[in-house]
Amino acid sequence: MNEKENKQQGLQIELTPDVAQGEYANFAIITHSSSDFVLDFARVLPGVPKAQVKSRVILAPEHAKRLLAALQENIMRYEREYGQIKIPNQEPRTIAPFGTSKGEA
Repeated sequence: MNEKENKQQGLQIELTPDVAQGEYANFAIITHSSSDFVLDFARVLPGVPKAQVKSRVILAPEHAKRLLAALQENIMRYEREYGQIKIPNQEPRTIAPFGTSKGEA
């Protein structure tokens, strides 16, 4: 949903200062059941043997599909403005994963 649609529906979104700072993640694991998608965002650092999950987002399947569409649209906009995002050693895909092993996205 874009900002214009949010305004039309009267939805106000609060962003507290602690959440506004965000969390850096360079690794994601996606799992799902029949009723939910679980997105775990983690940070992998050189020399640290364990990746720590920094954020978990749980979505209904319908919302996961909307997120996929919104992310695809925003990546297309980004690439039109700044050029293609290149991922070394990876075949072209619709949405490229953060990691390389199965179950990650």
